[in-house]
Amino acid sequence: MSGLALSLSYNPRRHWRIIKETKKEWQRIGEDELRKEINNLYRSRVVKAKDNSDGTCTIILTERGRLKSLTYKLSEMSIQKKEWDGKWRVVIFDIPEKIREGRDAIRQKLKNLGFVELQKSVFVYPYECKNEIDFVIEFFGLRKYVRYGVMESIDNAPHLEYLFHLSSKQFS
Repeated sequence: MSGLALSLSYNPRRHWRIIKETKKEWQRIGEDELRKEINNLYRSRVVKAKDNSDGTCTIILTERGRLKSLTYKLSEMSIQKKEWDGKWRVVIFDIPEKIREGRDAIRQKLKNLGFVELQKSVFVYPYECKNEIDFVIEFFGLRKYVRYGVMESIDNAPHLEYLFHLSSKQFS
């Protein structure tokens, strides 16, 4: 489990903490159990082994494994809310009917992340989220159909501020 945590963590301080905890985990794992689990990984085709010229072996995440880890990361994704800078992040897309599943998936993911739908294919959010949106776009393979922008003002800002709990004004 610590291997997965290490691969999904971007914070160097967290890496060291995970590595420290891994030592304790290794002491609890028996060699037979470890071999069994490694064989299960090979059979599931999420990793493959590559023998190196120096006699070592490198374990590589396959495309199937990469998609599995991305799916896990996508389901856990959230956007960190910092102090609002008064700008609006806008995601606009025009995805063809032939890839309707991708369009529906990105629409649902934006809603799950807390975006508000301004129009059928236009979503808005008040906090910085470019990295998260880039990840979602890449995950669904929709880069050429999706645009991300930052707006300084919008005519219904008071209503959006209310929806995102940035204002105490009441709108209906």
